[in-house]
Amino acid sequence: MAAGEVKSVLFVCLGNICRSPIAEAVFRKLVTDEKVENKWRIDSAATSTYEIGNPPDYRGQTCMKKHGITMNHIARQITKEDFQTFDYILCMDESNLRDLKRKSNQVKDCKATIELLGTYDPQKQLIIEDPYYGNEKDFETVYEQCVRCCKAFLEKPH
Repeated sequence: MAAGEVKSVLFVCLGNICRSPIAEAVFRKLVTDEKVENKWRIDSAATSTYEIGNPPDYRGQTCMKKHGITMNHIARQITKEDFQTFDYILCMDESNLRDLKRKSNQVKDCKATIELLGTYDPQKQLIIEDPYYGNEKDFETVYEQCVRCCKAFLEKPH
């Protein structure tokens, strides 16, 4: 990465209240701990309109507090501009990936690399399952997957 160059990453899931805000908060903490937060623009968004304007799921917030990570996000839907301005759009499952590829085809100058966040998992857990209908343990699993994937993503040359 060239000096002064800012990279950008957008984490995406279906509703933007469970998985993607956890991934966003985890990545934000990692870059802050590494003292490279000024080199990254980080956000998260939804493929759907279901949760627009809502804060992250309280179970996810509880899980993150337990790990000393603050979440400060209001759910929003991905925009055409996101495809044009983010370097990476990292999503959680095949359904997100299909939606994003379809949406990106409608954007003339899409510059984003769109891929599953799980492709970076050293434990090869490709899919980060939606914990919405699950329990606290499922949110903990999402957190752990996000930590592994975000670390690996951050370590790769950009």
